[in-house]
Amino acid sequence: MRVLVAGGGIVGLTTAIALHKAGIDAVVCEQAPEIRAAGAGLGIWANAMAVFDELGIGDQIRAIAKPTEMYFRDPTGKFIDPPGFSKEDHRYLLAQRPELSALLARTVGRDNIRLGCRVADYVESDAGATVRFEDGSTADVDLLVGADGAYSVVRSRLVPGSDAIAHEGHHAWRSVVTPPEGVTVDQSVIVLGERRTRGGYVPTVDGTVYWLINQFGSPALEGTPKEQARERAEFLDTTGWNRALPALIESTPDDRILYNQIMLVPPLSRWVSDRVALVGDAAHALSPHITAGASLGVEDALLLTRLLVSTEGVPAALAAYERDRLPHYAKVNELSKRVEDSTTPEEFATNYVAFSHWMLTR
Repeated sequence: MRVLVAGGGIVGLTTAIALHKAGIDAVVCEQAPEIRAAGAGLGIWANAMAVFDELGIGDQIRAIAKPTEMYFRDPTGKFIDPPGFSKEDHRYLLAQRPELSALLARTVGRDNIRLGCRVADYVESDAGATVRFEDGSTADVDLLVGADGAYSVVRSRLVPGSDAIAHEGHHAWRSVVTPPEGVTVDQSVIVLGERRTRGGYVPTVDGTVYWLINQFGSPALEGTPKEQARERAEFLDTTGWNRALPALIESTPDDRILYNQIMLVPPLSRWVSDRVALVGDAAHALSPHITAGASLGVEDALLLTRLLVSTEGVPAALAAYERDRLPHYAKVNELSKRVEDSTTPEEFATNYVAFSHWMLTR
């Protein structure tokens, strides 16, 4: 079986690794001139680590990630620990995206990655799919996997009218920095602040710190990304209990601050055709307030591979994959929206851990 994976992000690379482990020929087509990761820190939950363990790379990932916990504080610094859940429901690993991407790319093998390669279109037949690239070249494959993110070309052909949409008023700022002199960060601090802000910082395995700020329902932005982040940091500390976040923001070079208008993929009516399947953000780009998009996406990769191996014929395997994923992500979206619509820090924290508990134990 010949498979082309469009997109060399976390989920696309994981898909190729899973396919190779199952003895399936897979090549990754990445439009960038190199494997690189947009973003800074990436949370990896236990469900994703179970996938990586099955693929034989779990220990390598643990070596470049730092164990941490997702607990919240309110803007006065009060620690919130919703009753009825265990510590396991809060625990995850924090990895830096570039290091994780490099590890996954090495596992796939450079000979199995085509750089500067962008899918432009495809045509299906009973025997497979002919994929056309932007440079005019083509490839005949048995299966095309769209792992090309929120702005997926594969999805736009498979489900016309499914372009990613802006999550209006939802913005994110983040970076990874070395703490400035006089600032010690030895624990994770994530705050649910005023004016629907969330943010804080998490120490990484190499001594740097990942800081982040998100806001729902933001007014029109003014100033530079650093000024925007600094302004919102004030909503996360109403009593002066913790001034590390403003110091981390201030010490970050302007060109190292990553800003995004959050984009979402609307729920899709289909994820597959007979010879095309979507995985990861191409199928379900989620709001980052649940910090689980990648962890959920690598599950797509393993499930798709298992079904390709255990089901007779590609079309039947893809149909089984879609039957599983559509209701699964309907539940993800329901729980995610419940978190987003929370009206108090305590409600947000409770709904958040309810989501992570469901994700880890379902």
